[in-house]
Amino acid sequence: MKNTFAQDVLKGLTAENKYLESKYFYDNNGSRIFQEIMNMPDYYPTNAEFEILSMQSKQIIEALEFSRPFNIIELGAGDGFKTFKLLEYLVSNNVDFHYIPIDISQEAIDILTKRLKEKLPSLKIHPQVGDYFEILKNNRESDYPSLLLFLGGNIGNYLEDKARELLQLFNRSMKVGDKLLIGIDLKKNPLVIHKAYSDDHGITKRFNLNLLIRINRELEADFKIDDFDFYSYYNPSTGNVKSYLVSLRRQTVTLKKLNTSINFEHNELIWTELSKKYAVDEIFTFAKETGFVVNSNFMDCKHYFTDSLWEKQA
Repeated sequence: MKNTFAQDVLKGLTAENKYLESKYFYDNNGSRIFQEIMNMPDYYPTNAEFEILSMQSKQIIEALEFSRPFNIIELGAGDGFKTFKLLEYLVSNNVDFHYIPIDISQEAIDILTKRLKEKLPSLKIHPQVGDYFEILKNNRESDYPSLLLFLGGNIGNYLEDKARELLQLFNRSMKVGDKLLIGIDLKKNPLVIHKAYSDDHGITKRFNLNLLIRINRELEADFKIDDFDFYSYYNPSTGNVKSYLVSLRRQTVTLKKLNTSINFEHNELIWTELSKKYAVDEIFTFAKETGFVVNSNFMDCKHYFTDSLWEKQA
Protein backbone atom coordinates (compact mmCIF):
# COMPACT_ATOMS: atom_id res chain seq x y z
CA MET A 1 0.00 0.00 0.00
CA LYS A 2 2.79 2.43 0.92
CA ASN A 3 4.61 1.93 -2.37
CA THR A 4 1.35 2.52 -4.22
CA PHE A 5 0.68 5.53 -2.01
CA ALA A 6 4.10 6.98 -2.85
CA GLN A 7 3.64 6.40 -6.58
CA ASP A 8 0.15 7.93 -6.59
CA VAL A 9 1.25 10.97 -4.57
CA LEU A 10 4.19 11.56 -6.93
CA LYS A 11 1.97 11.17 -10.00
CA GLY A 12 -0.68 13.53 -8.62
CA LEU A 13 1.66 16.29 -7.42
CA THR A 14 3.72 16.33 -10.62
CA ALA A 15 0.65 16.49 -12.90
CA GLU A 16 -0.04 19.73 -14.76
CA ASN A 17 -3.17 20.18 -12.61
CA LYS A 18 -2.17 18.80 -9.23
CA TYR A 19 -4.39 16.25 -7.48
CA LEU A 20 -4.37 13.70 -4.67
CA GLU A 21 -6.57 10.61 -4.66
CA SER A 22 -9.35 10.78 -2.08
CA LYS A 23 -9.00 7.09 -1.15
CA TYR A 24 -5.88 8.10 0.80
CA PHE A 25 -7.91 10.29 3.18
CA TYR A 26 -8.70 7.24 5.28
CA ASP A 27 -5.69 6.49 7.42
CA ASN A 28 -6.62 5.96 11.08
CA ASN A 29 -6.70 9.69 11.84
CA GLY A 30 -8.59 10.47 8.63
CA SER A 31 -11.19 7.83 9.50
CA ARG A 32 -11.67 9.45 12.92
CA ILE A 33 -12.10 12.93 11.39
CA PHE A 34 -14.61 11.54 8.89
CA GLN A 35 -16.69 10.26 11.84
CA GLU A 36 -16.83 13.91 12.99
CA ILE A 37 -17.97 15.01 9.53
CA MET A 38 -20.77 12.44 9.56
CA ASN A 39 -21.99 13.83 12.89
CA MET A 40 -22.26 17.43 11.63
CA PRO A 41 -25.90 18.67 11.53
CA ASP A 42 -25.60 19.95 7.93
CA TYR A 43 -23.99 16.75 6.63
CA TYR A 44 -27.25 15.12 5.55
CA PRO A 45 -26.03 11.88 3.83
CA THR A 46 -25.41 10.08 7.13
CA ASN A 47 -28.84 10.83 8.61
CA ALA A 48 -30.62 10.20 5.31
CA GLU A 49 -29.07 6.78 4.86
CA PHE A 50 -29.50 5.94 8.55
CA GLU A 51 -33.20 6.68 8.15
CA ILE A 52 -33.46 4.36 5.13
CA LEU A 53 -31.70 1.47 6.85
CA SER A 54 -33.60 2.03 10.12
CA MET A 55 -37.08 2.34 8.64
CA GLN A 56 -36.88 0.08 5.60
CA SER A 57 -34.71 -2.89 6.67
CA LYS A 58 -37.68 -5.26 6.34
CA GLN A 59 -38.46 -4.09 2.79
CA ILE A 60 -34.80 -4.30 1.76
CA ILE A 61 -34.42 -7.87 3.03
CA GLU A 62 -37.70 -8.95 1.43
CA ALA A 63 -36.56 -7.45 -1.89
CA LEU A 64 -33.44 -9.67 -1.85
CA GLU A 65 -35.61 -12.76 -2.35
CA PHE A 66 -32.83 -14.99 -0.98
CA SER A 67 -34.36 -18.34 -0.03
CA ARG A 68 -31.32 -19.71 1.81
CA PRO A 69 -28.43 -18.48 4.01
CA PHE A 70 -26.48 -15.61 2.45
CA ASN A 71 -23.45 -13.36 2.90
CA ILE A 72 -23.55 -9.61 3.52
CA ILE A 73 -20.23 -8.19 2.31
CA GLU A 74 -19.75 -4.53 3.24
CA LEU A 75 -17.14 -2.63 1.23
CA GLY A 76 -15.58 0.17 3.29
CA ALA A 77 -17.47 -0.70 6.47
CA GLY A 78 -16.01 2.10 8.62
CA ASP A 79 -17.68 2.18 12.04
CA GLY A 80 -20.76 0.29 10.77
CA PHE A 81 -23.07 2.94 12.27
CA LYS A 82 -25.69 2.82 9.51
CA THR A 83 -25.40 -0.90 8.81
CA PHE A 84 -26.11 -1.73 12.45
CA LYS A 85 -29.86 -1.23 12.00
CA LEU A 86 -29.94 -3.67 9.09
CA LEU A 87 -27.88 -6.24 11.01
CA GLU A 88 -30.03 -5.77 14.11
CA TYR A 89 -33.18 -6.45 12.11
CA LEU A 90 -31.71 -9.62 10.63
CA VAL A 91 -30.43 -10.97 13.95
CA SER A 92 -33.68 -10.19 15.81
CA ASN A 93 -35.62 -12.05 13.10
CA ASN A 94 -33.29 -15.07 13.22
CA VAL A 95 -32.25 -14.70 9.58
CA ASP A 96 -29.33 -17.01 8.70
CA PHE A 97 -26.50 -14.92 7.24
CA HIS A 98 -22.77 -14.14 7.56
CA TYR A 99 -21.53 -10.55 7.83
CA ILE A 100 -18.17 -9.80 6.17
CA PRO A 101 -17.10 -6.18 6.75
CA ILE A 102 -14.08 -5.02 4.70
CA ASP A 103 -12.07 -1.86 5.38
CA ILE A 104 -8.52 -0.66 4.72
CA SER A 105 -8.29 0.67 8.31
CA GLN A 106 -7.40 -1.97 10.91
CA GLU A 107 -8.50 0.43 13.64
CA ALA A 108 -11.95 0.90 12.08
CA ILE A 109 -12.42 -2.87 11.72
CA ASP A 110 -11.27 -3.51 15.32
CA ILE A 111 -13.73 -0.93 16.70
CA LEU A 112 -16.57 -2.24 14.54
CA THR A 113 -15.94 -5.89 15.49
CA LYS A 114 -15.76 -5.12 19.22
CA ARG A 115 -18.97 -3.06 19.10
CA LEU A 116 -20.92 -5.65 17.14
CA LYS A 117 -19.80 -8.54 19.36
CA GLU A 118 -21.05 -6.59 22.37
CA LYS A 119 -24.38 -5.50 20.87
CA LEU A 120 -25.17 -8.49 18.64
CA PRO A 121 -23.35 -11.43 20.26
CA SER A 122 -25.04 -14.02 18.01
CA LEU A 123 -23.92 -12.25 14.81
CA LYS A 124 -21.68 -14.37 12.57
CA ILE A 125 -19.01 -11.80 11.67
CA HIS A 126 -15.89 -12.38 9.59
CA PRO A 127 -13.98 -9.04 9.45
CA GLN A 128 -11.38 -8.47 6.72
CA VAL A 129 -8.73 -5.74 6.38
CA GLY A 130 -7.44 -4.91 2.93
CA ASP A 131 -8.34 -4.27 -0.69
CA TYR A 132 -11.95 -4.95 -1.75
CA PHE A 133 -11.07 -6.89 -4.84
CA GLU A 134 -8.48 -9.20 -3.33
CA ILE A 135 -11.06 -10.23 -0.74
CA LEU A 136 -13.98 -10.29 -3.19
CA LYS A 137 -12.21 -12.85 -5.37
CA ASN A 138 -13.46 -15.50 -2.94
CA ASN A 139 -17.09 -14.47 -3.39
CA ARG A 140 -17.50 -16.20 -6.74
CA GLU A 141 -16.46 -19.48 -5.08
CA SER A 142 -18.95 -19.14 -2.20
CA ASP A 143 -21.91 -21.52 -2.04
CA TYR A 144 -24.00 -18.71 -0.57
CA PRO A 145 -25.68 -15.89 -2.48
CA SER A 146 -24.31 -12.48 -1.51
CA LEU A 147 -25.50 -8.97 -0.86
CA LEU A 148 -22.70 -6.45 -1.40
CA LEU A 149 -23.05 -3.16 0.48
CA PHE A 150 -21.39 -0.06 -0.95
CA LEU A 151 -22.96 2.62 1.20
CA GLY A 152 -22.42 6.25 2.11
CA GLY A 153 -22.58 7.64 -1.42
CA ASN A 154 -18.98 6.50 -2.04
CA ILE A 155 -19.68 5.87 -5.73
CA GLY A 156 -19.91 9.66 -6.09
CA ASN A 157 -16.18 9.94 -5.31
CA TYR A 158 -15.29 8.42 -8.69
CA LEU A 159 -15.12 10.10 -12.09
CA GLU A 160 -17.77 8.63 -14.37
CA ASP A 161 -15.40 6.31 -16.27
CA LYS A 162 -13.78 5.15 -13.03
CA ALA A 163 -17.18 4.63 -11.40
CA ARG A 164 -18.27 2.50 -14.34
CA GLU A 165 -15.03 0.51 -14.14
CA LEU A 166 -15.51 -0.01 -10.38
CA LEU A 167 -19.08 -1.25 -10.81
CA GLN A 168 -17.98 -3.61 -13.59
CA LEU A 169 -15.31 -4.98 -11.21
CA PHE A 170 -17.99 -5.49 -8.56
CA ASN A 171 -20.10 -7.26 -11.19
CA ARG A 172 -17.27 -9.61 -12.15
CA SER A 173 -16.79 -10.52 -8.47
CA MET A 174 -20.47 -11.47 -8.12
CA LYS A 175 -22.50 -14.55 -9.00
CA VAL A 176 -25.64 -14.28 -11.12
CA GLY A 177 -28.47 -13.33 -8.78
CA ASP A 178 -26.18 -11.66 -6.22
CA LYS A 179 -27.37 -8.20 -5.19
CA LEU A 180 -25.62 -4.85 -4.64
CA LEU A 181 -27.09 -2.22 -2.28
CA ILE A 182 -25.42 0.99 -3.31
CA GLY A 183 -25.77 4.33 -1.54
CA ILE A 184 -26.25 7.20 -3.99
CA ASP A 185 -26.56 10.87 -3.15
CA LEU A 186 -29.29 12.54 -5.21
CA LYS A 187 -29.42 15.94 -6.88
CA LYS A 188 -31.32 18.43 -4.71
CA ASN A 189 -31.41 22.10 -3.67
CA PRO A 190 -27.82 23.34 -4.24
CA LEU A 191 -27.90 25.23 -0.94
CA VAL A 192 -28.39 21.98 1.00
CA ILE A 193 -25.35 20.47 -0.72
CA HIS A 194 -23.22 23.60 -0.30
CA LYS A 195 -23.83 23.67 3.46
CA ALA A 196 -22.93 19.99 3.79
CA TYR A 197 -19.52 20.36 2.12
CA SER A 198 -18.46 23.89 3.11
CA ASP A 199 -18.86 23.48 6.86
CA ASP A 200 -18.31 26.39 9.21
CA HIS A 201 -16.63 24.23 11.85
CA GLY A 202 -13.48 23.52 9.82
CA ILE A 203 -13.82 19.75 10.17
CA THR A 204 -13.82 19.16 6.39
CA LYS A 205 -10.76 21.40 6.14
CA ARG A 206 -8.97 19.29 8.79
CA PHE A 207 -9.99 16.14 6.92
CA ASN A 208 -8.34 17.42 3.74
CA LEU A 209 -5.24 18.79 5.48
CA ASN A 210 -4.75 15.44 7.20
CA LEU A 211 -3.78 14.09 3.79
CA LEU A 212 -0.77 16.45 3.79
CA ILE A 213 0.06 15.33 7.34
CA ARG A 214 -0.01 11.73 6.14
CA ILE A 215 2.36 12.58 3.26
CA ASN A 216 4.69 14.30 5.75
CA ARG A 217 4.68 11.22 7.97
CA GLU A 218 4.90 8.43 5.40
CA LEU A 219 7.00 10.11 2.73
CA GLU A 220 9.10 12.38 4.99
CA ALA A 221 7.73 15.51 3.32
CA ASP A 222 7.78 19.04 4.76
CA PHE A 223 4.32 20.41 3.93
CA LYS A 224 3.62 23.41 6.18
CA ILE A 225 -0.03 22.83 6.96
CA ASP A 226 -0.76 26.50 7.75
CA ASP A 227 0.33 27.42 4.22
CA PHE A 228 -2.68 25.62 2.70
CA ASP A 229 -6.39 26.36 2.84
CA PHE A 230 -9.51 24.43 1.80
CA TYR A 231 -12.13 25.25 -0.86
CA SER A 232 -15.21 23.37 -2.09
CA TYR A 233 -17.93 24.16 -4.63
CA TYR A 234 -21.01 22.50 -6.14
CA ASN A 235 -22.06 22.61 -9.81
CA PRO A 236 -25.80 21.81 -9.95
CA SER A 237 -25.70 21.18 -13.72
CA THR A 238 -23.20 18.32 -13.52
CA GLY A 239 -24.01 17.27 -9.94
CA ASN A 240 -20.31 17.53 -9.03
CA VAL A 241 -18.97 18.76 -5.70
CA LYS A 242 -15.23 19.38 -6.04
CA SER A 243 -12.85 19.96 -3.14
CA TYR A 244 -9.40 21.51 -3.26
CA LEU A 245 -6.43 22.46 -1.13
CA VAL A 246 -5.12 25.95 -1.97
CA SER A 247 -1.48 26.99 -1.66
CA LEU A 248 -1.46 30.31 0.21
CA ARG A 249 1.97 31.34 -1.05
CA ARG A 250 4.67 30.43 -3.53
CA GLN A 251 6.53 27.54 -1.96
CA THR A 252 8.57 24.39 -2.49
CA VAL A 253 7.80 21.15 -0.68
CA THR A 254 10.38 18.36 -0.42
CA LEU A 255 9.37 14.69 -0.32
CA LYS A 256 12.51 13.18 1.14
CA LYS A 257 11.59 9.51 0.61
CA LEU A 258 10.90 10.21 -3.06
CA ASN A 259 13.98 12.40 -3.50
CA THR A 260 11.69 14.99 -5.09
CA SER A 261 10.75 18.63 -4.63
CA ILE A 262 7.40 20.06 -5.73
CA ASN A 263 6.91 23.76 -6.54
CA PHE A 264 3.61 25.49 -5.79
CA GLU A 265 2.50 28.84 -7.14
CA HIS A 266 0.56 31.28 -4.98
CA ASN A 267 -3.13 30.16 -5.07
CA GLU A 268 -2.30 26.95 -6.94
CA LEU A 269 -4.83 24.17 -6.34
CA ILE A 270 -4.59 20.50 -5.39
CA TRP A 271 -7.81 18.71 -6.32
CA THR A 272 -8.59 16.28 -3.49
CA GLU A 273 -12.12 15.00 -3.93
CA LEU A 274 -15.11 14.60 -6.21
CA SER A 275 -18.56 13.92 -4.76
CA LYS A 276 -21.10 13.49 -7.55
CA LYS A 277 -24.86 13.73 -7.03
CA TYR A 278 -27.09 11.71 -9.36
CA ALA A 279 -30.54 12.11 -10.88
CA VAL A 280 -32.76 9.02 -10.56
CA ASP A 281 -32.79 8.35 -14.33
CA GLU A 282 -28.95 8.32 -14.30
CA ILE A 283 -29.06 5.48 -11.76
CA PHE A 284 -31.04 3.20 -14.10
CA THR A 285 -28.69 4.00 -16.99
CA PHE A 286 -25.58 3.37 -14.87
CA ALA A 287 -26.87 0.01 -13.65
CA LYS A 288 -27.68 -1.17 -17.17
CA GLU A 289 -24.28 -0.10 -18.50
CA THR A 290 -22.46 -2.13 -15.83
CA GLY A 291 -24.39 -5.41 -16.02
CA PHE A 292 -27.05 -4.82 -13.39
CA VAL A 293 -30.77 -4.19 -13.21
CA VAL A 294 -32.32 -1.88 -10.58
CA ASN A 295 -34.75 -3.79 -8.37
CA SER A 296 -35.74 -0.93 -6.03
CA ASN A 297 -34.72 2.56 -4.94
CA PHE A 298 -35.15 2.97 -1.17
CA MET A 299 -35.26 6.70 -0.34
CA ASP A 300 -35.35 8.83 2.79
CA CYS A 301 -38.42 10.99 3.46
CA LYS A 302 -36.85 14.10 1.88
CA HIS A 303 -35.62 12.17 -1.19
CA TYR A 304 -32.10 13.44 -0.53
CA PHE A 305 -30.51 10.00 -0.83
CA THR A 306 -31.20 6.48 -2.06
CA ASP A 307 -29.96 3.02 -1.23
CA SER A 308 -30.46 1.46 -4.64
CA LEU A 309 -30.79 -2.34 -4.87
CA TRP A 310 -29.20 -3.78 -8.01
CA GLU A 311 -29.07 -7.36 -9.22
CA LYS A 312 -26.34 -8.95 -11.32
CA GLN A 313 -27.67 -10.15 -14.65
CA ALA A 314 -26.70 -13.33 -16.47
